[in-house]
Amino acid sequence: MLSYSLRTNPAPRPRLNNGVPLDRRVSVVPRTTTSRFIDQYSQLGEEQARHFRPSPLPDFLARDVIDPAVDILPSNAVKRRALAWDGMAIEVAQALTHETVEFRFRASRHLLVVYEEGVRNNGETLIEGLSGSSTLRDVKRKLAFVPAGHEYRDWHEPRTRSRIIFFYFDPAKMPVAAGAPQAALAPRLFFEDAVLWETAVKLAKLIESGSEDQHYCEALGVVLAHDLVHRNSSARRTEPPARGGLAAWQERTVSAYIEEHIAEQISLSALAQLVRLSPYHFCRAFKQSFGVPPHRYHNARRIEYAKTLLAQPSSSVTEIALKVGFSETSSFTASFRKATGSTPTAYRRALG
Repeated sequence: MLSYSLRTNPAPRPRLNNGVPLDRRVSVVPRTTTSRFIDQYSQLGEEQARHFRPSPLPDFLARDVIDPAVDILPSNAVKRRALAWDGMAIEVAQALTHETVEFRFRASRHLLVVYEEGVRNNGETLIEGLSGSSTLRDVKRKLAFVPAGHEYRDWHEPRTRSRIIFFYFDPAKMPVAAGAPQAALAPRLFFEDAVLWETAVKLAKLIESGSEDQHYCEALGVVLAHDLVHRNSSARRTEPPARGGLAAWQERTVSAYIEEHIAEQISLSALAQLVRLSPYHFCRAFKQSFGVPPHRYHNARRIEYAKTLLAQPSSSVTEIALKVGFSETSSFTASFRKATGSTPTAYRRALG
């Protein structure tokens, strides 16, 4: 078992400044078509770490995995695992110590940051294009989006060890939302989105399990990219973090129950009883935690499940409708169109 200890002499705290550019240069090199995994502990010095790339497995080039990647200083403070394919890459960064860590990124790729775990005693996060920075301490379950060409800086003096998932997207291969060009993608900091969250975490678990099912990973990646564009095109400002809401155990209990009964009708009173609240208080607390009422969340999870099924050509649209809880194909099509802007058939066709 590894043991961890707090730093006795913490490093000077970085100061984030919009006017100071990153001292790195973006370089893009060809990727291989085969997905690559990395899992390593880097021991580079600070000067080398400024251009850090995860060290490769035997016979693998690190730049074939992710290039460019988020710089993390000190580089040996985290364990990094990654998987890349054409147009997209995902990286899981797990903190190994309680020492202050800094993250830097500016590239020709979009970056989605998913803070799966992490509470900091102190810290600051900045995304170019937004007014000011954030010193939010509890960043667990928060997301941030950095459009291509924008600067991202983040530093943590952690109270708990963080776990962050980075998603890198090639702008040229991102889907285009109806009526919203790619250039409309806007920076967002510390927002919450249950649908994006669920898909992102599912992909991260595949990475950590060592899955080599490239087609399934790519299908989930396409779903994530579509949802990211769809949601970003309707959000032109940074949303404030949610306050109050359900306790962590209540969130886990409710979301797990909905996933297990995704195709069933679930009453508000049944969910409220699970977490020992009245239906009235549960509904208000649920919306604060998840951003939408329970019935809309349940429907959104059905649509997300349907997307993953549509990515697999073995089932018909009618079979998928029944599998996710719709008694009629017409009602499924209407609900799917309302959520995504396209019919299930058109969505499947767009996946190629």
